[in-house]
Amino acid sequence: MNSHKTIVVLGAGESGVGAAILAKSKGFNVFVSDKGQITSNYSKILNEYEIPFEEGKHSEERIIEAIEVIKSPGIPDTAPLIKKLNSLNIPVISEIEFAGRYSDAKMICITGSNGKTTTTLLIYHMLKKAGINVGLAGNIGHSLARQVAENDYSHYVVELSSFQLDGMQQFKADIAILMNITPDHLDRYDYKMENYIDSKFRIIQNQTENDAFIFCHDDEIIKKELKQISIQVQKHPFSIYECLPKGASLKDDDLIIKNEDINLNMKQKDLSLKGKHNTYNSMAAGIAGSILGIRKEVIRESLSDFKGVEHRLEKLTNVRGVEFINDSKATNINSTWYALESMDDETVWIVGGVDKGNDYSELMDLVKDKVKAIVCLGVDNSKIHAAFDGVINSIVDADSMPDAVKKAFELADEEATVLLSPACASFDLFKNYEDRGNQFKDEVQKL
Repeated sequence: MNSHKTIVVLGAGESGVGAAILAKSKGFNVFVSDKGQITSNYSKILNEYEIPFEEGKHSEERIIEAIEVIKSPGIPDTAPLIKKLNSLNIPVISEIEFAGRYSDAKMICITGSNGKTTTTLLIYHMLKKAGINVGLAGNIGHSLARQVAENDYSHYVVELSSFQLDGMQQFKADIAILMNITPDHLDRYDYKMENYIDSKFRIIQNQTENDAFIFCHDDEIIKKELKQISIQVQKHPFSIYECLPKGASLKDDDLIIKNEDINLNMKQKDLSLKGKHNTYNSMAAGIAGSILGIRKEVIRESLSDFKGVEHRLEKLTNVRGVEFINDSKATNINSTWYALESMDDETVWIVGGVDKGNDYSELMDLVKDKVKAIVCLGVDNSKIHAAFDGVINSIVDADSMPDAVKKAFELADEEATVLLSPACASFDLFKNYEDRGNQFKDEVQKL
């Protein structure tokens, strides 16, 4: 291998394979290394592009020949191989950072502990409706790097996790959106909230006074952080509690979006997505549209006809008066808080899985107010029982999705809602949250 022009890609998932394709198209020697097994669709793509790869191991002697290493966001900075590369001063970057070097497209980037997927898809929907030549990338859709290599989009809407943000140095968002910050993934940040906050705020690094920062004015952590840092960027806050002179607000059930170029009003009841958290998502998307100069009619239409995200408060069907809602994507307490907050009827709540250090007391008021019965779906449900035994009369255990759906349906009177919103990761009984959500949908169909 000619080490003067060699780029090594660690991890052969969507982002790694995309980075490898872009690096090859720019004339680099590329080598892909994955410690696990590479899925057949990705190994097929690498073979088609004649990119050499290895699986089931990392050959350190080959990897340290690289002038730069692009790593999958799933590999922590504490991994021994990453530490070794750092000690040898070999730059380790993310696929997003690498892709950004080769694109002049406008980057609309979204992060936050919750709501980022919905907001990303809503903005993408709006830009497509406006006739903009736009790509969808990051944590969702196809890898940014591969799209930069193979397409010629003028705009990208990019969902960014904190892990992706950690690997970015020079990359710049033209429009940066920060939805909220709540404790999540703290195991990757030495269990220090400040490290996680710093990671999320990397979304605005490299921004200038010509760029835009859209953020939740109601989020205490974001507000506190903004008081402590000095930034040149144009700020566009959104709030459902305060009437703001710029950004987005609610007034008498109207959603109002204001900046130098636009003054848009629409009825909150006309938003396609219901619930407080979705009002925030709609506000962020509406502001982004207004900054991009999208016509008011298109913004209004997009916010009123968007279909929503699979596994996120997804309304399924009504069986003999019982409504079923799939919120399998809720893998933390905060997501479930928003789900319970948006419930109207008496709710039978299916909760449980692999706990990420949950404090269920944060949900106590909502549970008392909205929940009539709980179905615990997990291998170990002791923490849920400890929190809610004696608070809710009906708490039952289920060790499979068929069992959970059957028990929830029995507990639900007519007019009740069965909500799957686990507040936990899925790996005890399912492959991932999609598998959990799909099994829920299959069982509901059988009723």
